[in-house]
Amino acid sequence: MRILFIGDIFASPGRTIVADHLNRIISERKIDLAIANAENSAGGFGITPLVAEELLGLGLDVLTSGNHIWDKREIYEYLDRQPRLIRPANYAASLPGTGLFVTKARNGVPVAVMNLQGRAHMPSTDCPFRKADDLLASIESGVRIRFVDFHAELTSEKMAMGWHLDGRTTAVVGTHT
Repeated sequence: MRILFIGDIFASPGRTIVADHLNRIISERKIDLAIANAENSAGGFGITPLVAEELLGLGLDVLTSGNHIWDKREIYEYLDRQPRLIRPANYAASLPGTGLFVTKARNGVPVAVMNLQGRAHMPSTDCPFRKADDLLASIESGVRIRFVDFHAELTSEKMAMGWHLDGRTTAVVGTHT
């Protein structure tokens, strides 16, 4: 399984780089799943439905986010319609969208992509460690590839999440810093 993760697509220059290089990278590297953090892809803060569709149309399979997911109001309704754009799962369940997307990669292997957000120096959220445990328990046992984007300010919090999920996920990546 070859997974490509792009840490943060920033505004139109970032989208241009993705447009110019993504298909070649997917082809040359035989990428099975392409994921990107897209929370700052619209003007440097937030994401819009139009930008999300542009990025998905370029070949990205899943878009993760973080605290800036809420910066553009037009994204709220879209989050409930587009399951491939996920927001941190440990925000309140009453908010639009979800923090987990299960799909099949290009090679047919089932994969789960999870998005969580840290608590230090970030907007208030539920405990990401407990939420990670809950989400992992909800994933069918046949879904063995489990990818986590942990959007957090502190490297120490990201390391703690890595240790917490060690042996239970395929990869934990840290975004934001």
